[in-house]
Amino acid sequence: MNYRHAFHAGNAGDCLKHALLVSMLRALARKDAAFAVLDTHAGAGRYDLASGPAERTGEWRSGIARLLDDPPEALRDYVETVRSLGLYPGSPALIRALLRPQDRLACCELHPEDAGELRRLFARDRQVAVHHRDGWEALGALLPPAERRGLVLIDPPYEAPGEFDRVVAGLRAAQAKFPTGVYAAWYPIKHRAPVRAFHAALRESGLRDIVAAELLLREPLDPARLNGSGLVVVNPPWRFEAEAEPILAALLDRLGEREPGEGTALARIADE
Repeated sequence: MNYRHAFHAGNAGDCLKHALLVSMLRALARKDAAFAVLDTHAGAGRYDLASGPAERTGEWRSGIARLLDDPPEALRDYVETVRSLGLYPGSPALIRALLRPQDRLACCELHPEDAGELRRLFARDRQVAVHHRDGWEALGALLPPAERRGLVLIDPPYEAPGEFDRVVAGLRAAQAKFPTGVYAAWYPIKHRAPVRAFHAALRESGLRDIVAAELLLREPLDPARLNGSGLVVVNPPWRFEAEAEPILAALLDRLGEREPGEGTALARIADE
C-alpha cells in the first residue's frame, strides 16, 4: 500500500508493459464485439514527469524520453498515443484512450491518494469505474465481465515476499472464473533465479497458452538493480508473438545496454 508508481513512471519497465498493452488492445478491437479491461494495480492514472516523484528519481529519462523523438515503426502507435495524452499516461489513461464506445474499464487502486487521483481523472466517465480496493481481491469480485471478452492487467509492486507466487495464484483463480480472458502480468528481472522459479510455477499451475516477453537492459547480475522486466501473457491475442518481437527489438535498441538480439526473449511457457 505504500508503493507509489509515480516514482517509476515512464521507466523502461513501463515502456515494455505499455507498448505490449497497446498491441493487445488493438488486437481485441479487431472484432466489433465489446470488451472489458480490468487494471488491478492502476496507480494514479497519469503523471507529471517534470515535477514531484518522477522528477526526483528521473527514471523516465532512460525510458520514455528515449522513445519520443523519431520512434521506430514498431513503437509508433504506442509513442503517438502517449504524446496525444499530455501528461505521461499510466496504464488506466492509456487503456481509456484506446477504448471504443462499446468498451469499458475497471481500475483498482489501494493507495488512498492514488485512488483519489483516479476518481478525479475519470469523474463522469461512464466507461470507467474506479474501485478503491485491493487488486487481488478484485480478481474474484469483478470477474467475469458481462462482455465475456476482455483483458486483465496485473502489475503489483513486488515489494512483499512471495509476490511471484501471488501472481501465479491470482492468474489461476481468475482464469477459472473467466477462461476466455487475456491476462497480462508484469514482473521485474533483477536476477535470474526468481524468474526461473516463477516460470516453473506457471508451467506447473495447469494454465495453458502462456507466453513470456522479456527485455533485459543489462546482464541480470546485480539483484539490487532493475536489470529488465517481462510480461507474462495468458491466452495471448492472435499474432501476439509476431507483433511482440519487433516491439522488443525496438525497445532494446533505444533503451538497452545489450547488443541487438542479446537482450530480448519471447518464450512459450505453456502450449495451448
